[in-house]
Amino acid sequence: MVNIFHFVTIIEALTSTTFDFGGYLDMASIDWHNGEIAVHRKLNGPHYSVPNPTTPGLSQAHAFRVAASPLVAFGTLDRDGRPWTTILGGEAQFTQKIAPNVLGVQSLVDLDYDPVVDALFSSNNSRTESMTGDKGDGGLLRYGPDNGPIVAGLSIDLETKDRVKLAGRMLVGTVSEHQPHSDEAPGRIGDMQLAFVVQEALGNCPKYLNRKKIRPHVPRPQLVYDSSLHDGQLPREGIDLITQADLLFVSSTDGRTMDTNHRGGPPGFLRIVTIAKDQGRHGSDGGSTTNTGLTLIYPEYSGNRLYQTLGNFHVNPLVGIVVPDFDTGTVLYLTGHTKTLVGPEASAYLPHTKLAVHITVDRAILVADGLPFRGDIIDYSPYNPPVRPLRSEATGAAGDIGAAASYGERKPFATAVLTGRHELSPTVSRFTFDLEPVHARETAPLLWHAGQYITFDFSPELDVGWSHMREDDPLSLNDDFIRTFTISSPPPLSTASAAIKLELTLRRHGQATNLLWRHNLRVPLELPVLAFGGDDAFRLPVPLAVDGNVAVEESIFVAAGVGITPLLAQAPGLLSTDGLKPSANFRVLWSLKAADIPVALDSFERIPGLARHTTVFITSCSEAADEQILKMRDAGTTVFEGHRIQRDDIVSPTGRGNGSMKRKIYICTGPQMLQELLAWLPGENLAWESFAF
Repeated sequence: MVNIFHFVTIIEALTSTTFDFGGYLDMASIDWHNGEIAVHRKLNGPHYSVPNPTTPGLSQAHAFRVAASPLVAFGTLDRDGRPWTTILGGEAQFTQKIAPNVLGVQSLVDLDYDPVVDALFSSNNSRTESMTGDKGDGGLLRYGPDNGPIVAGLSIDLETKDRVKLAGRMLVGTVSEHQPHSDEAPGRIGDMQLAFVVQEALGNCPKYLNRKKIRPHVPRPQLVYDSSLHDGQLPREGIDLITQADLLFVSSTDGRTMDTNHRGGPPGFLRIVTIAKDQGRHGSDGGSTTNTGLTLIYPEYSGNRLYQTLGNFHVNPLVGIVVPDFDTGTVLYLTGHTKTLVGPEASAYLPHTKLAVHITVDRAILVADGLPFRGDIIDYSPYNPPVRPLRSEATGAAGDIGAAASYGERKPFATAVLTGRHELSPTVSRFTFDLEPVHARETAPLLWHAGQYITFDFSPELDVGWSHMREDDPLSLNDDFIRTFTISSPPPLSTASAAIKLELTLRRHGQATNLLWRHNLRVPLELPVLAFGGDDAFRLPVPLAVDGNVAVEESIFVAAGVGITPLLAQAPGLLSTDGLKPSANFRVLWSLKAADIPVALDSFERIPGLARHTTVFITSCSEAADEQILKMRDAGTTVFEGHRIQRDDIVSPTGRGNGSMKRKIYICTGPQMLQELLAWLPGENLAWESFAF
């Protein structure tokens, strides 16, 4: 085993002959490359006209921060020019400055399955000046000053949320087996020592890091899946790792140098687009690679606008990604190619997203217990935006989000002017708007169907522009201020009237609704209207008379809180046929907090007949509500106090509710209640509205 101090001797020998490592500090600056400039201009970033903040060489301050970090992600290229990324370490000081502009690294590694270790130490690597034996035999690799593999690094301290980006070339390295391999051991681990010259460095304090306590661990790597060796798609362990990940590391290259960076967010920010494996062959760079069938997408959150990773993708779409599981040490290595999605292209996949990266995975390697560390969550970043499901995921059974997803393609066709506000409960109010078409003679777009939603653009009122940090309102950095609300009033019979009005019944939550609550009605509030939307599958059927009878399936509407709003718009049309037949085919199950009982009373007063079709479940008890509950019962409402909706409230003991009549169940609740209902009602004809957009 070569001691780390032997690296100093080798470096001194190189310095005294052909290479001046300290000379890197004499470089005046590092210019933006063409890809970075192109992305800056495309995304209206200002940085191409100012100096690149990346500094040449390795300063003492950067070296100190790197040494204090317990983890470093490393990226390099394999023999086919494909990027890969790994993450090493486990405790501070495993990486240290050992000469001017030179870092030494000492870590346990996965000898058999880590693609970065394989790229740097495999005997098939022809770029070395000296090579002895096979990977893991302890032989010393020594590179000339200009032909060492390009390497990128990202030191990261998940407790202090500090990181330093590094880029350079490998100089020397060695890796030997940590202990003799036995047949029982699933895979070999090695002691790696490596030195690389740092040509570029950039320190930063990132926003989207979830704090974790890192501790060292001796891995026992076991190959679970390699798409180049195994048939079939990525197994469930890999899918779960992706869907639960809150951090990944990305390596990219412009062909001259490399960049390794992180992408973080709430668990689930990385989405799977497709997973089916195609046995065909293809290559984004002209080569031949296995098509795994796995495609991913992640949103590019608001950052420092340097766009170094996206700049590399602009000139070279290849990418290497590592997704770690801090709890188990399972690790997923991916290499593939990317497409940067801007504006409507991004929102077509991820609603409310203006910038995203789509990844086609060419090879995937899943290794259990492959990492030399574990991590325990401390807390989550306050800057994390909510998870944005894919458009296809959010659609569900009835959640057509076409308008919301593709708002970037749309221009406002109308203006909504706030004209009235009526408080129904401490947190729920009804708002009245007048709709005015953008073009006075065009009123046709102002028609909508009962139960649909309207999409507003609040950005003229709420968007204060870009800033790197915003401690007073961290979530606003990634807010597009596009809001979608269900219209709670029926549509007009025609647009011939002078003023077209609509009503929204909203709960106060977030910046947009806070604006509606606090706005002075004496001052006009005008909001651009981008779309009406909503799937026909969530429209309750109106009873039709056939030979004096009513032919219609039973409709059951299950709502929680303001989830009643789609029904409020449709109920007048449903109840107008009530005289045809006693409407056993229409019932409402409405879960409410005691504080929201006035919302129900107002609805029953405004929509005659609705009360006797409704069962209200009051989840909290309040003596002050006794009189209000009595009013509901007097109106014909069935009321259960201190009772949540249960399966038997929907499904009768005989199993089908109203005899053998066909039925459809409509659900508009929060996510947790929705999941319970879906579990209770397998095989039922269900439609639900998604709250995801």
